[in-house]
Amino acid sequence: MTSPTPFIDPARQRSRIKPLKAWGHMQKLIADKEDTAQVFHIIEALNGNVKLADFERFMKSEQGPALLAKHADLPTMLDNHAPLKSLPNGTVGRAYVEFMESEGLSAAGLVAESETNNAHRQQFDDDLTWYMNRGRDTHDLYHVLTGYGRDALGEAALLGYTHSQHGGLGINFIAFMGGRTIAKEAPRNANIKAVIAEARRNGKAAARIVDQDIDALLREPIADARARLGINEPVLYKRALEIFSEYELDPAAVAA
Repeated sequence: MTSPTPFIDPARQRSRIKPLKAWGHMQKLIADKEDTAQVFHIIEALNGNVKLADFERFMKSEQGPALLAKHADLPTMLDNHAPLKSLPNGTVGRAYVEFMESEGLSAAGLVAESETNNAHRQQFDDDLTWYMNRGRDTHDLYHVLTGYGRDALGEAALLGYTHSQHGGLGINFIAFMGGRTIAKEAPRNANIKAVIAEARRNGKAAARIVDQDIDALLREPIADARARLGINEPVLYKRALEIFSEYELDPAAVAA
């Protein structure tokens, strides 16, 4: 079968890196961690054209062309919880739906947040947009498969993991600053810097989730999926959470 030729809207312009703009948004994020809109602004200011290079890498992957041709609607698939609940215990899909319901999350909610934060940008209906949406829609699958939680340290570590796989100065900057901010408040023996470094190593060593057939991945036993993808256990992150507990610190409140 002939591989599809990706369509990139010719009206797209090369993005410039804007470090001063990113720094301003980072200060707002530090002042209010709940102001997640700042994350989108920082990434936009620093990532330049990294998404195009990342998409080209996806198209060179074993399943990339077929996945592009398939154009799966991931938010609809991931928010259809009934089929996922019918999967056997221990599968990726069961773990995913249990995670999403316990956290009160939905794929549609992430779509809505993304659309709100990108409303000021020119919109393109092309294959690069589809790929960027794919990265957004698989974010919570990364949480489930990597073992990094939604606490401040887990999010910072997951960004470090993600940067190792997808690049982008924006993601790298947020991971660095997030780890630095947490380290100021965390017990020294939690070794936050080492937690972020381990996450980066784990990301570099593993296959990319975004390159996988998500429908098939959801049906796979999670232990088998982690072994196949080379996803290592986040040992130092789990140890840091234990230390937070010993000090009676709420991981969700650290760096809040």
